[in-house]
Amino acid sequence: MDLREIQNLIKFVAKSGASEVKLEMEDVKITIKTNPDESGREQQVYVQQLPVAQQLPQLPMQQLPAQSLPVPTPEPSKENKPSEDEGKYITIKSPMIGTFYRRPGPDKPLFVEVGSTISKGSVICIIEAMKLFNEIESEVSGKIVKILVDDSSPVEFDQPLYLVDPS
Repeated sequence: MDLREIQNLIKFVAKSGASEVKLEMEDVKITIKTNPDESGREQQVYVQQLPVAQQLPQLPMQQLPAQSLPVPTPEPSKENKPSEDEGKYITIKSPMIGTFYRRPGPDKPLFVEVGSTISKGSVICIIEAMKLFNEIESEVSGKIVKILVDDSSPVEFDQPLYLVDPS
């Protein structure tokens, strides 16, 4: 309901002589009170938007960005690296959806840094999924060349995490 419709409703209520009118719609609740002693000169209008009705349409819209946001996250790192790095470096990818952590705890040292040498089976990060902390082990041996994800950031399945030089 727009402002013009509300104004027309107020005029109609004033002409009708009603002292109070309440109107509830999907997303708007309107209460119009007129003072009969002054023949409609002073009117009180209350317009309230109902939050419950607005939350229902927002749920599907929140799902759409959640599905479309993760797509751009892996693409930039893939677009920047394929030409020169993918041939000589191995990409370690996320095996699950969750939150990426580079250290086992807030006051603990990092698992790996750029320049660290890793071996097959060594823990390189933690991914938290549904309040479970999953240690991610390297499937390759080599030297970390680049870390592609920031600490404490969300990751998607198959999103590149590290570039490793296997030599």
